[in-house]
Amino acid sequence: MDRCPVARKEWRPVTIIAIADEVRAALAAGRGVVALESTILSHGLPSGRNRKVAERLEAVVREAGAVPATIAVLDGKIRVGLDERQLDRLCAADSGLVKLSKRDLGPAIAMNQDGATTVASTAAIAHAAGIGVFGTGGLGGVHLPLPGKHSSWDVSADLDALAETPVLVVSSGVKSVLDIEATLELLETRSVPVIGYQTDHFPGFYLRESAYALSWRVDTPKQAADVVHAHWQVPGQAGILLANPIPPEYEMDRELHDQLLADGVKLLDERGVQGRDVTPVLLEHFHTASSGVSLDANEALVVANVTLAAQIAADLAER
Repeated sequence: MDRCPVARKEWRPVTIIAIADEVRAALAAGRGVVALESTILSHGLPSGRNRKVAERLEAVVREAGAVPATIAVLDGKIRVGLDERQLDRLCAADSGLVKLSKRDLGPAIAMNQDGATTVASTAAIAHAAGIGVFGTGGLGGVHLPLPGKHSSWDVSADLDALAETPVLVVSSGVKSVLDIEATLELLETRSVPVIGYQTDHFPGFYLRESAYALSWRVDTPKQAADVVHAHWQVPGQAGILLANPIPPEYEMDRELHDQLLADGVKLLDERGVQGRDVTPVLLEHFHTASSGVSLDANEALVVANVTLAAQIAADLAER
């Protein structure tokens, strides 16, 4: 039996990535550009302080000779580079922004839901926009098992995104509320090189060192740029993680850190917190129970990471 052909409208791609003029001009001119995530601003820092940190991060990128590209989803589009008004919206106490990982981007855009991007989604967007360097605070990882459980199946999408996306991520390791050993094992399995910056051990986010040694180390932004430049020339490579310890003057007291972590894990068990809510609840516990010590540490480490990322981006742009 003959079938009647179905009339179809001609399909046209919809432009869902809006690149700011300054960022677009910098990319066209071959200047260094640094991608910045927005979740740390909308969900990781309190209102008021987050806006000051946003301004500070963009300033240190410019001082290092690169161009900042803060990334978020606003008004149904992915925005690569935000203006002052958009940064105000991102940091407002009543912004209503949701946390968007890579898998959430399509639904958020289709439903016109404003959102802040995680490491996973920021890395993917940066690569799509032609940006190869990304500075952030801490990477997501494998979650620690909660009391009464032998293991955890909760693994951040950040790790797969890093394995699939040829972008340099500069961070202070993974958040110390995660399973560092399991995270490093997974990164090794996914062929993601982890390079220590002026350290032979993987950083512990609030702590300068964890118990886990690294195979590779660089000591200057130029050495880091050399590694990244060579890495990108090898076919089929994953992203690369540059682990930069928190500045020594902002390192948290180890005894305080370990007590906060132990108390936080108990809190999760008591509240029955699971999945993507685990890290925000633990970090909020750290901020509250440490009387702001962890907030100062968080700001210091992300500024240091973004500064280093900008120095590397500027060096790479000259090649």
